[in-house]
Amino acid sequence: MDTETGRVGIVMAYEGAAVWMRPYGGGREWEADPVAVRAAAVTERIRAETAYANARSRGEVL
Repeated sequence: MDTETGRVGIVMAYEGAAVWMRPYGGGREWEADPVAVRAAAVTERIRAETAYANARSRGEVL
């Protein structure tokens, strides 16, 4: 969870003073401040998974 942006993502890499995250289900990575990254709560993770599943069912993502 990137607390600065409010986005839930998967940590892809640590590079120096940055963490690279990717949205659940794929998409464009973003750079996050390591201090602002924390483990997502179960409800936050489920919300992200549900949003991705809904977008996929509407044909918005592959």
